[in-house]
Amino acid sequence: MIDAKRLQTNLAVRADGQIGPDTMRALFARMGAKPSIAGELGLAAAVHFRTYGILDSALRLAHFMGQCAHESGGFVYMEEIASGEAYEGRADLGNTQPGDGRRYKGRGPIQLTGRANFRAFGRNLGIDLEQHPEIVSYPSVGLLCGCLYWDSRGINAKADVDDIEAVTRAINGGLNGLDDRKARTAKAKGIIG
Repeated sequence: MIDAKRLQTNLAVRADGQIGPDTMRALFARMGAKPSIAGELGLAAAVHFRTYGILDSALRLAHFMGQCAHESGGFVYMEEIASGEAYEGRADLGNTQPGDGRRYKGRGPIQLTGRANFRAFGRNLGIDLEQHPEIVSYPSVGLLCGCLYWDSRGINAKADVDDIEAVTRAINGGLNGLDDRKARTAKAKGIIG
C-alpha cells in the first residue's frame, strides 16, 4: 500500500491523500523528467497506473519508476539515442524487413523495441503502432505501452518480492545497467516512502 500523504509530503505537493496527476507529475520530475514531459507522464500515470496495478504497492511503483528512469535516461529520452542498427535482422524482435532495426528502435519510457512488440501492443491498444512507430515517442502513449508491457510480462509479481534482477530481466532480457537500475529504484523507494 502506498502512503499517499507521505509521498505527497516528500514531493512537496498538496497532501490530500489522492494520488492524481499533480502527484505523479512531481514524481516524474523528481526522477529527472523535464516539466513538459513530467506533466504529460503524470497525467497518463494517474489513469494507467491504477488500471495496471502499479499503484497497488510502493514496491511496484518504485520498480516501475526505477526501471523506466534507467531505460529513458531519467525520463528525458522518449526515443532511443542509438540508431537502432543493432536491432537490424533480429528475428526475436520481429525485425524481419530491411530497416526494421531503425524503424522499431526503443521508444517511450520503457523503450518498447522491435516490430513484433509494436504490432502486438498496437493491436492490443487499437492503435496502428506498426505503421506509425513514432507515436510511442509521445510520453502519454509511451507510458501506456510501458504499462501494458509491464503487465504482459507479469512484472508486478516480481516487484512485489523486490527482486530487481527478475524485474530487470523481464524488462531488458538480461542484466544490462543493473547498478544504475538499482540506484534509480532506490531513489524512487526513498521518495515514495
